[in-house]
Amino acid sequence: MNQPYDQKFRTSMLEDNAGPGHNPTDNRTMGDIIARRFSRRGFLQGSLAVSAIAATVSPIAILLADDARAASASAFVFDEIEAGIDDKHHVASGYDADVLLRWGDPIFADAPEFDPLNQSAESQAKQFGYNNDYVGYIALEGSSEHGLLVVNHEYTNEHLMFPGIVKIVEGKIDVAPADQKRVDIEMAAHGGSIVEIRKDAGKWQVVRDGKLNRRITSTTEMQLTGPAAGNDRLKTNADATGTKVFGTLNNCAGGVTPWGTYIMAEENFHGYFGGELAADHPEATNYKRLGVPEGTYEWFKFYDRFDVSKEPNEPNRFGWIVEVDVNDPTSLPKKRTALGRFKHEGAESIVAADGRVVFYLGDDERFDYVYKFVTKGKFNPNDRAANLDLLDEGTLYVAKFAEDGTFAWLPLVQGEGPLTADNGFVSQADVVIETRRAGDLLGATKMDRPEDIQPNAVNGKVYVMLTNNTKRKADQVDAANPRAENAFGHIIELIEDGGDFAATKGKWEVLLKCGDPSVAEVGASFSTSTTQNGWFGMPDNCSVDSAGRLWVSTDGNSPKATGRTDGLWAVDTEGEARATSKLFFRVPVGAEMCGPLFAPDDQTAFVAVQHPGDGGEDWEGFGRPSYYEDLSTRWPDFKPDMPVRPAVVAITKQGGGKIAV
Repeated sequence: MNQPYDQKFRTSMLEDNAGPGHNPTDNRTMGDIIARRFSRRGFLQGSLAVSAIAATVSPIAILLADDARAASASAFVFDEIEAGIDDKHHVASGYDADVLLRWGDPIFADAPEFDPLNQSAESQAKQFGYNNDYVGYIALEGSSEHGLLVVNHEYTNEHLMFPGIVKIVEGKIDVAPADQKRVDIEMAAHGGSIVEIRKDAGKWQVVRDGKLNRRITSTTEMQLTGPAAGNDRLKTNADATGTKVFGTLNNCAGGVTPWGTYIMAEENFHGYFGGELAADHPEATNYKRLGVPEGTYEWFKFYDRFDVSKEPNEPNRFGWIVEVDVNDPTSLPKKRTALGRFKHEGAESIVAADGRVVFYLGDDERFDYVYKFVTKGKFNPNDRAANLDLLDEGTLYVAKFAEDGTFAWLPLVQGEGPLTADNGFVSQADVVIETRRAGDLLGATKMDRPEDIQPNAVNGKVYVMLTNNTKRKADQVDAANPRAENAFGHIIELIEDGGDFAATKGKWEVLLKCGDPSVAEVGASFSTSTTQNGWFGMPDNCSVDSAGRLWVSTDGNSPKATGRTDGLWAVDTEGEARATSKLFFRVPVGAEMCGPLFAPDDQTAFVAVQHPGDGGEDWEGFGRPSYYEDLSTRWPDFKPDMPVRPAVVAITKQGGGKIAV
């Protein structure tokens, strides 16, 4: 790209997620709502001065300081590890963390072994993809020890994948321009993997000849279904029907449906498109709201479909939720347009009391929204086939939070409220294609990067991960986004009305404001039983185990940001220990912690370690090749156990048993 990844890619797509945000509205921000809510309740008596990290100390933090939580009341039993930075994985004492799958590992009987010096698109299409993010488990015959691991491959880091493409020229970093071979390998490394795994003598193994094993890539044929399918805005030169699309891009988190299909969520698709679109083009406003084209990748130089000047409708075919029937490796994955088009983080689901299925959806960009989708049809636990098209009909909602601790789900339905032809919404297809603009018009609450949203079947609550937003100004804070220059993020807890996940209103509370609680200006609200190792910043993915306990993984802890690496924290949500957090597992320097996922018996936690070593130049002890040097001079020293390959890790208790019990 001839410019540093840490400036163009890492900042725009990872740390800040598409720059300053593309929401132009005056809709209220969650920080303002939170601040006004606590002021109304009389909890907020004053505030600390805004610092470089800046924030008002919340009334929750004040209350917790007066009423320390008892560590003995925690739902988690394990010896917390020490936070820090090095090039290794660390897990709590008494547990094993075994690498199960790494980038390039063969997942078919006829797949070649990984050779970093002789990569090809053909080989990569039969090997585990790059940058594993979402991890799901689909049991085979109801087993907790034999199933399908489904894994998203979000994006590629060229500077870590390809030896010799980064050089120092006159003291500056220079990345060699892409060629078609490199682009084709990257395209094959995207998508997802479906891999049969089995536990043998307490250790998980890959079944390479599993009949359901499958790679999905950015060239896999897929079907568009739902209200936008066949719409003129989805038609291209390659597909005059508007129903067939090739590939899926930037799959971040995801989900597994109650009927056992695999959900892939397309997030930062804007970076794959280049070229120029005329200012008066009918899609210009739509694309501006999404940051298209951003041109991080150079694919558009080799494939016209990624050049908006040649295929202006192609971006409308990405940004969807993709459903894959894992029982049939020859089936076409389906992009379910009824769930809206935006930068999807994930799609976790739960069956409501009346049998309808509810999916919670985060739009991972600063100042964007929280959504949910409620199916029209009901889940039939006795007829899997009857459930396979449930995602084509239902109601998509966007969240609006109020100062009094309530929230409402606003339906995104063509013809209702402002979503009319006068505002450009001629049909429901227009609503789902321009979901963000529809949310703008309804006055949805602008959030601090909504990522994973996890319903909890045990306590009936829903947890919303909000990673950060350093662009939020002091006059933009609101009740649900309470801090200006929010560097560390927070977690919101939702309680749907009547305990019904399909309800259209409910109550909300801030569970945690993240960051170092020893720095008063940060305004973190961990319990006082949380140790110096237990606090975290930048919550990203999360999981609720079968006991209803919350586990949170992070993205953004680093030598510069926090002096620690990312990891997996156990977070108490109930009783005296509420808001207590303990560090269970941490990743190597430069890595992002993704997943996590618990096997049905809670005896295994699968976690995904993304881009280990990226940005490691910030750590003085970093010894493996980084993109601040010519990798061609160091790559011959490559060893399979070096922390350079993204990996899925299986964590198990020594001697067996449930985790943290």
